[in-house]
Order: sequence, then C-alpha cells, then structure tokens
Amino acid sequence: MVVARRTGSVPGGRRILLAGHMDTVFEDGTAAARPFRIDGTLAHGPGVSDDKGGLLAGITALEVLLRAGWEEFGEVVLLATPDEEIGSPASRPVTEAVAAGTDHALALECARENGDLVVERKGVADFELTVTGRAAHAGIEPERGANAALAAAHLVVGLQALNDRWEGVTVNVGVVRAGTRANIICPEAELRIEVRATSTDGLHRAAEAVRSLARHPAVPGTTTSVQQLDLCLPMEYTPAARSMYAVARTAAAELGLDLGGASTGGVGDANLIAGVGVPTLDGLGPVGGADHSPEEWLDVSTVPTRIAVLAATIAALAHAA
Repeated sequence: MVVARRTGSVPGGRRILLAGHMDTVFEDGTAAARPFRIDGTLAHGPGVSDDKGGLLAGITALEVLLRAGWEEFGEVVLLATPDEEIGSPASRPVTEAVAAGTDHALALECARENGDLVVERKGVADFELTVTGRAAHAGIEPERGANAALAAAHLVVGLQALNDRWEGVTVNVGVVRAGTRANIICPEAELRIEVRATSTDGLHRAAEAVRSLARHPAVPGTTTSVQQLDLCLPMEYTPAARSMYAVARTAAAELGLDLGGASTGGVGDANLIAGVGVPTLDGLGPVGGADHSPEEWLDVSTVPTRIAVLAATIAALAHAA
C-alpha cells in the first residue's frame, strides 16, 4: 500500500482523502502480450481505465495544485491499494483507519462511459447456508430420510423471491451443491448467496430475511445454519455526498462540462471509506470503459478537463462548510 500525506497551512482545516487502486484483474504477462497503446483518442491496455488512469489523475491534480501554491487545507492524503479487485482483504483495515476522521473522500475510479461520476454504490453481504438433513436408502426406506436437497430447493425459491421486497435490494443464489449419489436421500446441501443493497437498512433487512427463511425449513427433519462470509456497507447518496456532488458539478460547469451522477451495483474501496462515515464521491478519473476486458479503453481527450475538475473540486472542498 501507499499512504502519502501532505499537511497544509490551516491547522484543524479540512482533511481530504484521494483513493485509488494499483491492481488489475489481469494475469501476469498480460501487459507484455497486450501493451499500452493509443489509437486516436483512445488508450488501450490492461488496467488503463481501472484504475491506472484514475490514480494518475489524482497524483497529477495534487501536483498541479501544489505547484500553484495551494496550501489552504488541513491535510491531503493519497491512498493507493494493491488488492481492490479481490475485495481488499489485506488493505481493508488500513483503508478504514486512514479514512477515519477525514472530512471528504474522492475515489479515483474512472468516470462512467457517458462521463458521469458515481454518487452511489450498493453494499454487499455474502452468505453460506448449510442445510443438514438425514441420509437413508432411497429405495428401501426413504421415509427415514430428510432430504436436504429438497429443503435447499425451497430455500432457493424463497431467497430469489426477496428480490421484489425492498427497493434497491437484490438477492442472488449463485452456488447450489447437494448430494453424492442418486440412491441416497440427500443429507446435506450448501447454498452461496449474495445480497446487494443501496442502503445499509436495506442490506440489514435482507440479511434478516435470509436468516428467517433458514429458521423455517420447508422439509421436516432438516435444519439450516447461516454463516455471513463478508459484509461491505453501501456508499450511500447521503445529504453530505449530495453537497460534495454539487461542489463537483459547479467546478465542472465552470469548465463547460455538465457532470452527471450515476448509481452502480459494483463494490469498491469507496464503499469501505463511506462505511466509516466519510462522505464519498467516486468516478473522479478520466472517462473510460469496458473494464475487466481486453477492450478496456480510456479516452485521453478527457484527461486534461477531468484533472482540472478534480483539482478544482479538491480546492473547493477544502473551503466547504
């Protein structure tokens, strides 16, 4: 990890965090096989949009401000993480510790393909459900068994039905495993599910609904245990985040840019930062798209303007109420 700090000339002044990530989803050797190139206004290469372009934009925006003599802030922190693409298992506690107590956070993922910032990211909770039944000979004495596969099937239906219950909440049963042989009443089954929600309240409501379904098995003689494997709170579009977005829109408008705001179901380090109570905006990098694919691109014609918007936003937030 890289944590770079700069103290300004205003003791007790605003503390601003810029955050991006250094890793990509691509295997070792991809950059050699598919090196960086520019075709017209589009740059291509592994991670050019996610998140090399954003990191460079953040570093350059700070460099521009500091070279211009800007020091009217309490502290600026640049955070670069190495494991965002795999859920930040090592960097998460450091990210949360660095973020705690900052006043504003600007995450440096690149802007959406249409140029929008990201004002809202869903949170996610992963669960493993283990259904325990009772084995029996399927031909001779099936009545002595309790079919965990059947109980799991009922759970799948019930869990998927949660998708219609709350706004902004999705539930997906992604993995189902059950049984070993066709002539044995299935004694155990496993489900892996993911819950995503735009609000912390929605995430908790859905999680409790998962546990409630597990407490009421549809097949007598079966039980279900629930283990929460992971929890990442949403980056919510709070009043404080709306104020930050207004600052960014004003900065963009002065440069002739109408800056939109988008919601996404994807999770990133911005969720971790927002999860400790820091107002957060994301998508402050240049415009890019086709992330995680060989077609990934970055529009280099947007780089100067987007760096200018980022720099102006940082400076304005340092004076925000």
